[in-house]
Amino acid sequence: MSIATDIASLKIMADVFQTADTKAIFTKTAHSLVQTVPYIDWIGIYICEGTETKLVAASCFQDDLRKSHMNELTCPIYNCDDQKIGLMIVRTKQVDAFDPTDRTTLETIAAAIGHDVTLSSL
Repeated sequence: MSIATDIASLKIMADVFQTADTKAIFTKTAHSLVQTVPYIDWIGIYICEGTETKLVAASCFQDDLRKSHMNELTCPIYNCDDQKIGLMIVRTKQVDAFDPTDRTTLETIAAAIGHDVTLSSL
Protein backbone atom coordinates (compact mmCIF):
# COMPACT_ATOMS: atom_id res chain seq x y z
CA MET A 1 0.00 0.00 0.00
CA SER A 2 2.88 2.40 0.56
CA ILE A 3 3.98 2.71 -3.09
CA ALA A 4 1.07 5.06 -3.83
CA THR A 5 2.00 7.17 -0.81
CA ASP A 6 5.61 7.35 -2.01
CA ILE A 7 4.49 8.47 -5.48
CA ALA A 8 2.28 11.18 -3.95
CA SER A 9 5.20 12.22 -1.75
CA LEU A 10 7.46 12.78 -4.77
CA LYS A 11 4.82 14.94 -6.47
CA ILE A 12 4.28 16.97 -3.30
CA MET A 13 8.01 17.47 -2.68
CA ALA A 14 8.38 18.81 -6.23
CA ASP A 15 5.57 21.30 -5.57
CA VAL A 16 7.00 22.33 -2.19
CA PHE A 17 10.37 23.22 -3.65
CA GLN A 18 8.90 25.05 -6.68
CA THR A 19 6.08 27.01 -5.02
CA ALA A 20 6.43 29.91 -2.62
CA ASP A 21 2.72 30.21 -1.81
CA THR A 22 2.08 28.34 1.46
CA LYS A 23 -1.68 28.10 0.96
CA ALA A 24 -1.16 26.63 -2.53
CA ILE A 25 1.28 24.06 -1.15
CA PHE A 26 -1.18 23.00 1.56
CA THR A 27 -4.03 22.72 -0.96
CA LYS A 28 -1.94 20.77 -3.49
CA THR A 29 -0.78 18.42 -0.74
CA ALA A 30 -4.32 17.61 0.33
CA HIS A 31 -5.55 17.05 -3.21
CA SER A 32 -2.48 15.12 -4.40
CA LEU A 33 -2.66 12.59 -1.58
CA VAL A 34 -6.38 11.92 -2.08
CA GLN A 35 -6.04 11.67 -5.86
CA THR A 36 -2.91 9.49 -5.85
CA VAL A 37 -3.40 7.18 -2.88
CA PRO A 38 -6.55 5.08 -3.37
CA TYR A 39 -7.14 4.31 0.32
CA ILE A 40 -6.86 7.92 1.53
CA ASP A 41 -10.33 9.46 1.60
CA TRP A 42 -9.74 12.82 3.28
CA ILE A 43 -6.87 15.14 4.22
CA GLY A 44 -7.06 18.25 6.36
CA ILE A 45 -4.27 20.68 7.16
CA TYR A 46 -4.78 22.70 10.31
CA ILE A 47 -2.75 25.68 11.47
CA CYS A 48 -2.36 26.65 15.14
CA GLU A 49 -3.73 30.04 16.10
CA GLY A 50 -3.08 30.47 19.80
CA THR A 51 -4.81 27.57 21.55
CA GLU A 52 -7.07 26.82 18.57
CA THR A 53 -6.44 25.08 15.27
CA LYS A 54 -7.94 26.35 12.02
CA LEU A 55 -8.59 24.19 8.95
CA VAL A 56 -6.74 25.98 6.13
CA ALA A 57 -6.68 23.31 3.42
CA ALA A 58 -8.62 20.12 2.83
CA SER A 59 -9.35 17.64 0.11
CA CYS A 60 -13.04 18.40 0.75
CA PHE A 61 -14.36 21.11 3.07
CA GLN A 62 -17.93 19.77 3.07
CA ASP A 63 -17.17 16.34 4.54
CA ASP A 64 -14.19 15.56 6.75
CA LEU A 65 -15.29 11.95 7.44
CA ARG A 66 -15.41 12.54 11.20
CA LYS A 67 -18.17 10.01 11.69
CA SER A 68 -17.37 7.51 8.94
CA HIS A 69 -13.59 7.10 9.01
CA MET A 70 -12.01 3.84 10.13
CA ASN A 71 -8.38 4.96 10.45
CA GLU A 72 -6.71 8.29 11.04
CA LEU A 73 -3.11 9.44 11.09
CA THR A 74 -2.19 12.77 12.63
CA CYS A 75 1.17 14.28 11.72
CA PRO A 76 2.46 17.45 13.39
CA ILE A 77 3.71 20.24 11.15
CA TYR A 78 6.82 22.10 12.33
CA ASN A 79 8.54 25.08 10.74
CA CYS A 80 12.31 25.48 10.33
CA ASP A 81 12.52 27.01 13.83
CA ASP A 82 11.09 23.73 15.17
CA GLN A 83 7.87 25.46 16.24
CA LYS A 84 4.75 23.35 15.93
CA ILE A 85 2.56 25.32 13.56
CA GLY A 86 -0.14 22.80 12.75
CA LEU A 87 -1.35 19.29 11.99
CA MET A 88 -1.98 17.21 8.91
CA ILE A 89 -4.82 14.74 9.48
CA VAL A 90 -5.25 11.85 7.06
CA ARG A 91 -8.43 9.74 7.16
CA THR A 92 -9.56 6.58 5.43
CA LYS A 93 -12.73 4.52 5.41
CA GLN A 94 -10.69 1.29 5.20
CA VAL A 95 -9.71 -0.78 8.21
CA ASP A 96 -5.94 -1.08 8.72
CA ALA A 97 -5.16 0.84 5.53
CA PHE A 98 -1.98 2.52 6.78
CA ASP A 99 1.28 0.67 7.23
CA PRO A 100 4.45 1.94 9.00
CA THR A 101 5.88 3.22 5.73
CA ASP A 102 2.77 5.33 5.16
CA ARG A 103 3.24 6.93 8.58
CA THR A 104 6.90 7.72 7.85
CA THR A 105 6.13 9.13 4.41
CA LEU A 106 3.23 11.25 5.67
CA GLU A 107 5.41 12.61 8.50
CA THR A 108 8.06 13.51 5.90
CA ILE A 109 5.44 15.33 3.85
CA ALA A 110 4.22 17.22 6.95
CA ALA A 111 7.81 18.22 7.72
CA ALA A 112 8.40 19.43 4.16
CA ILE A 113 5.23 21.51 3.86
CA GLY A 114 5.94 23.25 7.15
CA HIS A 115 9.66 23.80 6.84
CA ASP A 116 9.65 27.19 5.14
CA VAL A 117 6.51 28.49 6.82
CA THR A 118 6.72 31.34 9.27
CA LEU A 119 3.81 31.97 11.58
CA SER A 120 3.49 35.51 10.23
CA SER A 121 3.05 34.28 6.65
CA LEU A 122 -0.15 32.35 7.36
